[in-house]
Amino acid sequence: IQGAKSIYSHHAYQVINTRLDILTSWIADIIQKNGFSAFPVPASLRFDNERICSIFSHKLAARQAGFGWIGKSCMLITPEHGPRVRWGSVLTDAPFPAVSKPMDEQCGKCQACVDICPVQAFTGEPFREGESREVRYAAALCDQYFQNMKEHQEEPVCGLCLYVCPYGRKNR
Repeated sequence: IQGAKSIYSHHAYQVINTRLDILTSWIADIIQKNGFSAFPVPASLRFDNERICSIFSHKLAARQAGFGWIGKSCMLITPEHGPRVRWGSVLTDAPFPAVSKPMDEQCGKCQACVDICPVQAFTGEPFREGESREVRYAAALCDQYFQNMKEHQEEPVCGLCLYVCPYGRKNR
């Protein structure tokens, strides 16, 4: 059963990425047809293999737009859904009004994501704007964990930090 769950989770991740890419392309097209520049940013496109990051952070953009805060897992945490949200972005010069302002971190003393991580990738440090991600998260540890899974013919899926976050749970 565990292998089936991993395969399904990996497949769902890929399907959602494809749908996000289609949706952001569609939105960018509408914006362009209205006379503005627009660029859909791919959902998951690794740009820097050494730092294991993308050229653009959808999570930081969502934080700046006021959708949530960056948690100790370096995921964007929304009050309603916790970290269980996928993000897409469209860069544009169209004049959109600000929706909200960035939220302050609300994890407090919770360490659930830090404690459950099988490779101890999180330091437990709270997000501070302008500070390097590496202060809070060792992405290379997760990347190596996924590489080991692939070497053992497993789908590279974890998500335990998403699973344990109390924000967004129905019974909360």
